[in-house]
Amino acid sequence: MKLYVAPMDSVVVEVDESGRVRLESESWSQPTLQERRAIIYAAREEMAALAELVDILEREQKSPRR
Repeated sequence: MKLYVAPMDSVVVEVDESGRVRLESESWSQPTLQERRAIIYAAREEMAALAELVDILEREQKSPRR
């Protein structure tokens, strides 16, 4: 996984079951409340963007070609 978190100017590459995160080029750490909120916000935004991408591509697939 690679999730860019703009407020942190960091990329999350792994998350474990206990909520610790590993940022690109860093070791595992427990994010602060602010960091957790920033990561959650970035993840939700990315999920929305990916859902839109899927919708667009599926719509194009279903429409007749000209």
